[in-house]
Amino acid sequence: MKWEETDFYRFRNDGKRVRFFRYVDFLKEKYGERIQKLTVLTHMTCPNRDGSKGVGGCIYCNNDSFAPPAHLREMTVGDQVERGIVALRRRYVKAKKFLVYLQAYSNTYESLPVLEKIYSEALAHPEVIGLAIGTRPDCLDERKMDYLKELNQQYDITIELGIESFSDECLRRINRGHDVATSLWALEELDKRDIPVCAHLIAGLPGDSRANFLESAKQVNQLPIHFLKLHQLHVVRDTKLFEEFLEDPFPLFEKEEYFDLIAHFLEDLNPSIVIQRLFGEAPEHLIVAPLWEKNLSELLYQFSLFQEERDSFQGKNFSK
Repeated sequence: MKWEETDFYRFRNDGKRVRFFRYVDFLKEKYGERIQKLTVLTHMTCPNRDGSKGVGGCIYCNNDSFAPPAHLREMTVGDQVERGIVALRRRYVKAKKFLVYLQAYSNTYESLPVLEKIYSEALAHPEVIGLAIGTRPDCLDERKMDYLKELNQQYDITIELGIESFSDECLRRINRGHDVATSLWALEELDKRDIPVCAHLIAGLPGDSRANFLESAKQVNQLPIHFLKLHQLHVVRDTKLFEEFLEDPFPLFEKEEYFDLIAHFLEDLNPSIVIQRLFGEAPEHLIVAPLWEKNLSELLYQFSLFQEERDSFQGKNFSK
């Protein structure tokens, strides 16, 4: 599902222009109806936490800042799916099909038999059409990807790949535990198997620069990346970054500054790449900075006005 090269704008039902390729529009075009994501915990961990590569995780990471409620940790994957679908049906009455999002930690970081059991349980509900599997490039291998290829022939499977930066220096600075070459290898191997990828990138990481982040849009254009999630750097409690921030507070993006950055990023981006997220979120009791509006819909609305004022849109400066 791609935009035509000359069709840089999309339009909502009310006739207003949409200035980037929204995931909700992609799903509506693909399935002809609303598809809702459902977040589930799998109780896996991460090689950057269990000691195989490091401990403590990436300097910015506190999984409590985006994981589902703690009470779900006592429930099986199947029970979480069942309960989640009931709740989402109440909130989104038009939602009849669901994608299960395995978000927290690294959801390919287990043996293949364990993964098969977890994924099968998540897919068992008749209204679940697929999985979005959050993981790291260094938590994939050929056997696991071959299995994902088979699964993708029956279900809608996407790997949400935490690339975070295309700078090895930046990856070392944030204690990421893998390098850029590992990300490129994973992208290539997933592409060989026709497994769609949603890449995650963080803007404002220590050791990164505005120019370097903007350059990553051009790098994304050259890679087999189908979907994209962008996040502004957050400082959240109980992280190494939080300790550094307390000791020596460093500047983070002001809201307008971030708007300007991602507007320029999107202008250079291939308009066929689907945007799943432009803003990261964290619970009020955990986030320390930056403290913008807490309502994601309001941020998106303000960003749309920002783009409109500047006649900015995805692909504006893109050329093959």
